[in-house]
Amino acid sequence: MFAFHNQPAVKAEYLDRVKAHYKADEIIHGIYWQNGKGCAVGCTIHSDDHALYETELGIPMALARLEDTIFEGLTNGQAKEWPLKFLKAIKIGADLSTVQWKFLHWLQTENLKAAEKQKMPNDVIAAIKQCVDVLAPMAKGRPADLSAADSARSARSAARSAAYSARSAADSADSAADSARSAARSAAYSARSARSAAYSADSARSAADSERSAAHSAADSARSAARSAADSAARSADSARSAAYSADSADSADSAADSARSAAYLKMSEKLLELLTAAK
Repeated sequence: MFAFHNQPAVKAEYLDRVKAHYKADEIIHGIYWQNGKGCAVGCTIHSDDHALYETELGIPMALARLEDTIFEGLTNGQAKEWPLKFLKAIKIGADLSTVQWKFLHWLQTENLKAAEKQKMPNDVIAAIKQCVDVLAPMAKGRPADLSAADSARSARSAARSAAYSARSAADSADSAADSARSAARSAAYSARSARSAAYSADSARSAADSERSAAHSAADSARSAARSAADSAARSADSARSAAYSADSADSADSAADSARSAAYLKMSEKLLELLTAAK
């Protein structure tokens, strides 16, 4: 398979089509092809069938899917320009058969660096490392190392088992905590019952003192109510301030996550363009 079937007219046709959609502001997120608008793939082939990239443009379907995924992760301005950059980067007649594997090998290598930097569990790091090893020969146009692939599957299985064990341990801990809480509630109920009995025994003795202490109690109650009202108002103010701070913190966290996500997709788009440009 050769890009654009080795025909300049094919590249020109699809570039002109995408440019027209670009100028009409018809390249949008969220849909493939509808009412003359669509995503990177939709505005290129006027369809959602990624396989058409192979028959119409001589471009491997895997690269169409990469183009699609990256498009949806880019910001609006970047996404609008992405399908044009994608087509322009590909040379007429280029062999693109290893580009997808080179890209995936690079991506997993980046993931491995991040996992090691963040000190993720050894099972996770080992699984990513096995993926890198499987993709390495494929990125060079050679068959995959099946023994490495088997090791990768084993590593993933071990990681899943570890995750399952962790969940089971957490469930057991929750169950033990529930039992402890239940026992504590029973003990508290018994204590309340004992206090109630003692209170009943003291009630007769305190009846004579009730009239004398009524005035003092009323005064104490008034002071206590005033203090409670003041404390409640202060707590409400603190809660309001805390809620406002939490909302601001959540917004900041969301904004930071969105920025990091956009930066990651932009980096992927630049790497894929680099690989497409280098293909001959």
